[in-house]
Amino acid sequence: MHKLPHHIAYFSMELALESAIPTYSGGLGVLAGDTLRSAADLGLPMVAVSLLYRKGHFYQRLDREGRQHEEPVVWVPEDFLQRAEATVEVEVEGRVVKVAAWSYPVSGVSNSTVPVFLLDTDLPENDPYDRSLTDSLYGGDHRYRLCQEVVLGIGGLRMLRALGFDSEASIHMNEGLRAFGTRVVL
Repeated sequence: MHKLPHHIAYFSMELALESAIPTYSGGLGVLAGDTLRSAADLGLPMVAVSLLYRKGHFYQRLDREGRQHEEPVVWVPEDFLQRAEATVEVEVEGRVVKVAAWSYPVSGVSNSTVPVFLLDTDLPENDPYDRSLTDSLYGGDHRYRLCQEVVLGIGGLRMLRALGFDSEASIHMNEGLRAFGTRVVL
């Protein structure tokens, strides 16, 4: 158990950790990343949870005629992240979905770190649709987004518990995740 005075569990659909890790789209992700860096700088007892996105990001370039072209961003999570040992399950639309996590430390100027866990459903034991739930940030329809929020809200709290984080945590959830986070107690 990670015993800290009063742990803060920070949940966001997107986190800007570094430019080479495409787990954010814009303002919300940058703000969330800045919040984590500030918490690390101040030595606050915080842990963060988001989703691991492998697809949906692209580079833009203009050709000589001024036309935009997109090229997919290809990145390898193992180059930046460590696989966490825990796996949890959540129920999504009546199916059991296995959820793994990858860790990334956000370091502060005070030699303090905020551990970040990116949840991943791209596991061989999940069906193809469930494997895709952590593919793309804001990709898909309302059903896809709702399934992602279940994975992040419920799965994230279960993952923190499985990783041994303090059950007395204050929970901060961005966007529509609040409804799912209140259903599970660490």
